Amino acid sequence: MAKDAPPRWDRRMQQRLARGEAAALGELYDRFASLVYSLAHRVLDDDAAADQITREVFGQVWEDPHAYDPKQGSLRSWVAGLTHRQAVHRLRQSGSAELADGDGGRASEELEQKVRRASAAARADYIVTSMPAPLRAALELAYFQRRDYRQTAADLGVTEDEARRRLRLGLQLLSTANPPHQDGLSSPPGFGERRR
Repeated sequence: MAKDAPPRWDRRMQQRLARGEAAALGELYDRFASLVYSLAHRVLDDDAAADQITREVFGQVWEDPHAYDPKQGSLRSWVAGLTHRQAVHRLRQSGSAELADGDGGRASEELEQKVRRASAAARADYIVTSMPAPLRAALELAYFQRRDYRQTAADLGVTEDEARRRLRLGLQLLSTANPPHQDGLSSPPGFGERRR
């Protein structure tokens, strides 16, 4: 997955989109479509809905490229934010339809918990995919391949202290995915699971 683009690229891309360059939209799609789809799928757990959100996000970018403000962050972050908002909105819409058929109070509470969990999981995925490669590699070895810090150091060809530092920094970044809520959710769901 591509890293955040430099601000110069972000501004040039925005200008090209504003001029209506279809090639710019294609380039943007090639760069960020997998990110958009995976974030939408993480929230909605539905292939067709994730496809639709992907189309809607790129449609929105095409229609209003001036909505992006380079001073607020990278184009990648802005696109991820659009995706997250649209996917959560869709999740709430589908949950509201279910609420009309069932027990309103309990179902509403369950829907909000589902939205919070899906949002935290999507943020965790985004954080992992956008963190620097050395941190991501250390976390993937430690969690997906069940390596301890010594094995991680050997696999990465770094010192044990460096492996511990990378793991600690990666976990600190990941911990920002899910701020504590009243319902007791404090650890980011999703990272320990294998991706589909």
